[in-house]
Amino acid sequence: MRPADFAYDLPASSIAQVPLGDRPSARLLVDLGDGIRHLTVRDLPELVRPGDVIVLNDTKVLPARLRLAKESGGAVEVLLLERVDGTGTCETWEALVRTGRRVAPGTVLRPGPDLEVTIDEDLGEGRRLVRLEAVGGVSAALDRHGEMPLPPYLTTVLDDPDRYQTVYADRPASAAAPTAGLHLTDDVLDACREAGAGIERLELVVGLDTFRPIVVDDLDDHRMHSEAYEVPTATLDACRSADRVLAVGTTTVRALESAARGGDTGRTDLFIRRPFRFEVVDLLLTNFHLPGSTLLVMLDAFVGQGWRDLYATALAEGYRFLSFGDAMLVAPGEPGGHS
Repeated sequence: MRPADFAYDLPASSIAQVPLGDRPSARLLVDLGDGIRHLTVRDLPELVRPGDVIVLNDTKVLPARLRLAKESGGAVEVLLLERVDGTGTCETWEALVRTGRRVAPGTVLRPGPDLEVTIDEDLGEGRRLVRLEAVGGVSAALDRHGEMPLPPYLTTVLDDPDRYQTVYADRPASAAAPTAGLHLTDDVLDACREAGAGIERLELVVGLDTFRPIVVDDLDDHRMHSEAYEVPTATLDACRSADRVLAVGTTTVRALESAARGGDTGRTDLFIRRPFRFEVVDLLLTNFHLPGSTLLVMLDAFVGQGWRDLYATALAEGYRFLSFGDAMLVAPGEPGGHS
């Protein structure tokens, strides 16, 4: 398979630039094998039943983008991806560093007197090791100086940074939001419980592959960067005994399917593409993804090439796409979903 197999025409007018004021009013395209229905996320409790388990990725997004400047005046943007060492007042992170000119190892940048950012080893592909030293702690300094790392296709300033967080976000760790969960509220989840569904949590720290496009000609040559995940024993046990497991978002799918293959905690570089046997997930709630992305490749593995008809329908019906857009709830389609 090639990236071109996952191309489609996405008009700029279909990309949602701002989130809806009312989270669960997002539209929900539903295809559970009995025809397409057009609902909203608020209708989700009517689509679950006793014996279902809904699994959420409760990772929280860091204000991980730092806009810095060298003493010469040159702009440097640092996007923190994952902490690799240290805690508290001195931490080392893997980061994407963007600048007009190369930044020499040892370069020190200061967004304020309370935070010092040192650019260190070059890891390739724009990645660097970055050391953060902060008076009063790195986390507090990021709250003061960092920005939410919104995707580059979002060009409108976000008035409320919390709208790029799920309502159940827990530990600040990720460089991007698990966006399918942005539509959910406590009321919707409570109604799902009342309908008989269980709610379970896990964590997958969203990292580089959210920002990294597929650049190879053959998908077999695409290398996924590993991401940390942890699936609690209670979550795995609930999934094993469930009638159906509904994963909220592609990151939840990666964590569950990784845990089924390699243990309940660790790092995963699992690249889900056809043919793939889904051992845990039965239903998928997900947003509409960028052309040629690994997320779209995963959707193809789950529902088969019928994703094209679903996306064509969504575009024709005026659904909003990408991070702040609408959602779809799907079951496995043609062979290659559960194979």
